[in-house]
Amino acid sequence: MARTTKRSKEPGFEASLERLEEIVRRLEEGDLPLDESLRLFEEGVGLTRACAARLDEAERRIEVLGRGAGGEATLTPYQPDAPPPDADDDDEDDDGTDGEA
Repeated sequence: MARTTKRSKEPGFEASLERLEEIVRRLEEGDLPLDESLRLFEEGVGLTRACAARLDEAERRIEVLGRGAGGEATLTPYQPDAPPPDADDDDEDDDGTDGEA
């Protein structure tokens, strides 16, 4: 039996972002009645919070398996500008020497 979650009934991130953009356009036009403007504003705030939470969740999930100083496996946060965890930062060969004979 398939398990349903609260998230499965929520629109996806992209759909939420598109709806938020639509709300912003309508509010910027400025020709809505006050009640409709308030309703749209409240919906937009909710969508903004939902999108921010989704981005936070995605950031937490993006982790790279690396090696700590002692060689143990560790999870480290993804850093887009950092070199890959297995990149040689020094000129050591795999056998632990510095490449000189």
